[in-house]
Amino acid sequence: MSDEKEMSFLDHLEELRWHVVKSVAAIFICSIVGFVFVEWIFKYIVFAPSRIDFPTFRWMCQLGQWVGAEDSLCAKPFDFIVQSRNMTGQFMMSITASFVIGLIIAFPYVFWQIWSFVKPGLLQQEKSSSRGAVTAVSFLFALGVLFGYYILSPMTIWFLATYKISDQIVNQFDITSYVSTVVGMVLGCGLLFQFPVAVYFLTKVGMLSPQFMRKFRKHAIVGIVVASAIITPSSDPFTLMLVAMPLYFLFEISIFVSAVEVRRKKRLEDAELKADQTSR
Repeated sequence: MSDEKEMSFLDHLEELRWHVVKSVAAIFICSIVGFVFVEWIFKYIVFAPSRIDFPTFRWMCQLGQWVGAEDSLCAKPFDFIVQSRNMTGQFMMSITASFVIGLIIAFPYVFWQIWSFVKPGLLQQEKSSSRGAVTAVSFLFALGVLFGYYILSPMTIWFLATYKISDQIVNQFDITSYVSTVVGMVLGCGLLFQFPVAVYFLTKVGMLSPQFMRKFRKHAIVGIVVASAIITPSSDPFTLMLVAMPLYFLFEISIFVSAVEVRRKKRLEDAELKADQTSR
């Protein structure tokens, strides 16, 4: 096939260049669309987690009523004032928000372009075992973005907006700080949720095994709890659990993915050994 023919180093560079150009163009186009609707995006997306009517706050309050912890889980109304202290603050944050929106929307296409460049260099067995990679990576990225936006962002904003060491200090946040915090959590979670994919490829090259991950499961749980406590400053155990449980579930999925890959490799090795014995 044409995509499997021998290519020189310069041909590979040219191929890579076009994949990069297409990826950048997709992000740019989506960012332009985001910039056109930037006012709507800030009102209904960027600033939404800072309002008490955000879905997460309503869900947590309903959960609190259900488990009898309404006082702990129902967020009280809070003042949230955002300022722009730099001449270019609002404009630069418009650019930043538009770029992030463009990146999130274009991410499946961007990864598909990367995969299209890498795939021809794989063996047929590797291609077969990696089928559905674009869908899996895109799904996990979207899941991570939703987790960062609907879970981490509102809880972190609520805690930081209501935390005071003195009544003489008024919390008024700069637009740059606010957008950077939200973007960092959303994109950070999108990348964090790629952990099962990373485990799959590490297992594939023999650098990780399900036995190793099970052996250090207790250590992983402690690490997850500590990480959850850091990213959710609230001392409320229910809030901590809301963050820790998805991360632990992600870890268990990674163990399962690693185990499936190990079994697949074992079947292939057994099949090859059997074929060698038969040929003799």
